[in-house]
Amino acid sequence: MSTEEKMTGDLFAVDDKRLGLKPVVDFNSYLRVAFGDGQCTCIRCVEKQGDETGYEYQHTFDLEGQVVHRRFASTAGSDVLMVLKKAWLSYTKAELEVYGNLVLATVKEFVEPPLHKRLQPLFLASGLVKDVDGNLQLQQQLAA
Repeated sequence: MSTEEKMTGDLFAVDDKRLGLKPVVDFNSYLRVAFGDGQCTCIRCVEKQGDETGYEYQHTFDLEGQVVHRRFASTAGSDVLMVLKKAWLSYTKAELEVYGNLVLATVKEFVEPPLHKRLQPLFLASGLVKDVDGNLQLQQQLAA
């Protein structure tokens, strides 16, 4: 197998052909554009000078020294769930169980390693999951 055939998204070498499936590649692309560079510039954040006290969901994140903000227009919980379900099905050949805990380790199997740091912040900030005692629980209202 050539080096080109082993690459997915030009970032990591793989032997697993499932990582080259369109829904998996699309999910990785989605993760790349889910955040913009710098602090959030929505009207609330500008007025409060970046103080997110009282916000239900976080707007600005420090991902290993890189400050980014969530792109609200494309990262609603339902949007995140839709692309995640497609990638999950494509990779695992099973439907994503939309109730209970989300197994982040399984998601990381089909996400490029440099994008792992974006998963939990996106899932939490979009409202797709809630952290319950260290477990990411899918929110049933999104699954309906």
